[in-house]
Amino acid sequence: MGNIAKILAKDLGVKETYQHGLKHVTPGDSIETNGAVLKWYRLAPEDRQVPDEIDRLARSFLAPQTSLEAKGLGFVILHRCGEDFYFLIVNTWRGNNEVWETLFYKNGDAMADFALWPRDGMHKPTFCVWELAPVWHETKSWERFLMLARDEAGAQIWQRDLYSGAA
Repeated sequence: MGNIAKILAKDLGVKETYQHGLKHVTPGDSIETNGAVLKWYRLAPEDRQVPDEIDRLARSFLAPQTSLEAKGLGFVILHRCGEDFYFLIVNTWRGNNEVWETLFYKNGDAMADFALWPRDGMHKPTFCVWELAPVWHETKSWERFLMLARDEAGAQIWQRDLYSGAA
């Protein structure tokens, strides 16, 4: 039995009961925090969009008075997972061409606000397949910005370059 066959038989990382579906990316107004300008994306199934009250809660959580370490230009993905679990993924461009991430979550009514996602251990999840749609767009948008003069006009072009569509 080859290695692929063993993985398929023993540890594919996909539950047999898992059913994959489509989600949709919807851009929102950018947000400014203490030190960052962040594009905003909602990610959810089309028939169960992110509720406005969750969007407002996420935005107020990242408000300018917070001690968010993210600095510079970047983007946020507010991802509805299942019925009422949300990831709030804050990404900024650092180290010239690297995307840096801070991950928060809210588990339905069990939590009044968002909290930092625990990151113990070595091998960690990063982006799911749906999150990669806005990440890919933002990668290309950042590359275009890097080729510009990197001035205010270029940053405004970058800020207006948003993705909307299937994920």
